[in-house]
Amino acid sequence: MLHFRSFLKEESGVGVVEIILILVVLISLVLIFKGQLTDLVKRIFGKITSQSNSV
Repeated sequence: MLHFRSFLKEESGVGVVEIILILVVLISLVLIFKGQLTDLVKRIFGKITSQSNSV
């Protein structure tokens, strides 16, 4: 946690604006592909459940 705080306080690295833009892009991608991500996770857990029942 200490390294993370020092990273955020360091001014020579990525600025706050860049971090906010990256977060906005990531959140918008999640919202756009929410349905596909949900279906993928459901299929993966379905396979895990069906294969764990056979063991």
